[in-house]
Amino acid sequence: MTVERITDPSDERLRDYVGLTDVALRRSLEPAGGLFIAESEKVIRRALATGHRPRSYLMAERWLTDLADVVAQAHADGTPVFVGEHTVIEELTGFHLHRGALAAMQRLPLRSVADVVADARRVIVLEDIVDHTNVGALFRSAAALGIDAVLVTPRCADPLYRRAIRVSMGTVFQVPWTRVDPWPAGVDLLRDNGFAVAALALSEDSVGLDAYAADPPDRVALVLGTEGDGLSTRTLAGVDTVVRIPMGGGVDSLNVAAAGAVAAWALRVR
Repeated sequence: MTVERITDPSDERLRDYVGLTDVALRRSLEPAGGLFIAESEKVIRRALATGHRPRSYLMAERWLTDLADVVAQAHADGTPVFVGEHTVIEELTGFHLHRGALAAMQRLPLRSVADVVADARRVIVLEDIVDHTNVGALFRSAAALGIDAVLVTPRCADPLYRRAIRVSMGTVFQVPWTRVDPWPAGVDLLRDNGFAVAALALSEDSVGLDAYAADPPDRVALVLGTEGDGLSTRTLAGVDTVVRIPMGGGVDSLNVAAAGAVAAWALRVR
């Protein structure tokens, strides 16, 4: 297997990996460049299994053994495999690569909303959720708890940001997703595609999740709001139903990722 040893973190061939901890930089660089970064063996393998094409790999020496088949395929395809000492990789990326390997991957074109939800019965919509950890956790819950598709609004954090992918354990490649734009006009689009649209929020006219889940519509799109402010007033005015999770202990709400998991489990297709 031919690999390329790196000693200079300013090597122009490594520009995909520069400043991986700089969120603002990566937010502007990655979507515009049509790339994302996959971190760890499990995530890299999941990305490859779902058809994402690698631009290059970057790893420490020991991972040449664990990823020997991936490296061999890269060699056959002419994909560069860069290997360096941890100190060089850390200076380049901005963090210690304790998970061993990175891959710069090519993004796939986003599908239309109608295509993504065509066969779905349970969909969640992430409205303007800005924390990548929450986005990743919601994708992991979606994969585990029977959600068929995820839609993200224009201002929602990127599901293919490295931290979101890592927290999701690579399930962002497993659950069909796309951006719904414009929003909240997308509520009507979901309704036109046969969905009852419910919002998870606190309001005087909300119904309990247990009551809603006792006899749910056949196809449900559940909208979850951003951290702190929750859902916009325009979204709440446009949905069919507002649903709340009944709570005790003097607590009125959960973290959005936890709330999404509870709702996904309650609304799972039995």
